Amino acid sequence: MEVDKDDDSDIEQIADFRTVYKHITRGVMASKFSGRRHLVLPRAISPTYLLSIMPLVIQNFSPQHVRYNGGVGSVPDWKISCYIDVMDGGVPTANPHFPLREVCLPLLGAVDDLFLHWYRQQNHRKMVVNGLRSDPRVRRLMTFVTRYSARRTEDAALLKHIDGAGKVDGSAVVALPIDEWSDPPQGEVSHDFTVHPEGGGGLTFWDGNCPQDRHGKGIHYDTRSGDLAFIDKAVWHEACPIKAGTRWALVIFYAVK
Repeated sequence: MEVDKDDDSDIEQIADFRTVYKHITRGVMASKFSGRRHLVLPRAISPTYLLSIMPLVIQNFSPQHVRYNGGVGSVPDWKISCYIDVMDGGVPTANPHFPLREVCLPLLGAVDDLFLHWYRQQNHRKMVVNGLRSDPRVRRLMTFVTRYSARRTEDAALLKHIDGAGKVDGSAVVALPIDEWSDPPQGEVSHDFTVHPEGGGGLTFWDGNCPQDRHGKGIHYDTRSGDLAFIDKAVWHEACPIKAGTRWALVIFYAVK
């Protein structure tokens, strides 16, 4: 799946594709050297663009109560996500939220393109061995927006897990702007989506042979709006607990054919 980056001005507002492509190439080389199968790129998606759509994301966000078989991240009942794309058979819900999907559609197209660019480089050897076509296509198996809130412990994190129980080819996570007006610090309302001091959150991975991973502490990224994470199949990771405010993320599970 390719995005027309020359003719679509909206797409150009979402990401500087040529620059991000270069960062992906460099990042994959470094990741392979350390045995990692994930990559986190700071501000790969324009924070300005995300800020422009965030009020509509919040307005259309309607959390759906779903129960995953065996739970997800040790949580059997999941109540903090709104689903845009669902798996065949209506998993985990038969009711994708089309208004939120419409808001996110240009962003989804951009992330699809960047994920495919990363996947080709990260898994080139595997693609050759498995006989996968040289110009693979990606399909979104599941897409959802998640709202993490410090108000309730069960809503503050998604602890150590593997996306799609290892049944997806890879995934992408976009850190969305922090929504301070839904849960302002010390009763003060802010409309600039700035970061809470000591707010916690971010992503941690257990992956590769880097020094941070040898004692089980994982590789932590203090993600901010626009940061984009690519995650290969069956990589353990965690959305770390937040301590203040409300954080949002867009998550996509992919099949590659």
